[in-house]
Amino acid sequence: MFILLKLEDIQALIQAIDQSSLDEFIYEHEGSKIKLRKKSNHHEHKKVMTSVSAEPEKYEEVSEREQIKEQENHSSSEKEETIAFDHEILSPMVGTFYHSSTPDSAPFVSLGDKVNEKTVVCIVEAMKLFNEIEADVEGEVVEILAENGELVEYGQPLFRVKTK
Repeated sequence: MFILLKLEDIQALIQAIDQSSLDEFIYEHEGSKIKLRKKSNHHEHKKVMTSVSAEPEKYEEVSEREQIKEQENHSSSEKEETIAFDHEILSPMVGTFYHSSTPDSAPFVSLGDKVNEKTVVCIVEAMKLFNEIEADVEGEVVEILAENGELVEYGQPLFRVKTK
């Protein structure tokens, strides 16, 4: 028997892990697997979901070696590229991040776009409610930190903006 987790269950699980001293959580049941890991840097604190599957034989395992290689590439690119910014737009809730209102439409903002306090920069879906997130600052988008469809947590930086 396969137990299907709902989005609300996963969000509650993420919050529980975030508030605990656990750094990693793995749940396996009859060939299905969910793995959540805390990742913290100076400006970033998020969970990485490596695999979730409704069909046991189709889930993708990410090897430890691939994860280490990806982290090394990410940290070396961070050292090479220092982006000047003075404001981060944070997620006001746990949910799913979307760049645009529909899969076919253009993103709300792209790198280099000018924004003001009322500019909608993304949508965070939480419990089937689509919440428009506004920039709350005037400036230029210099970095987009979340991927389309990614689960984000409360307080997680989504964009970096260079204010005027």
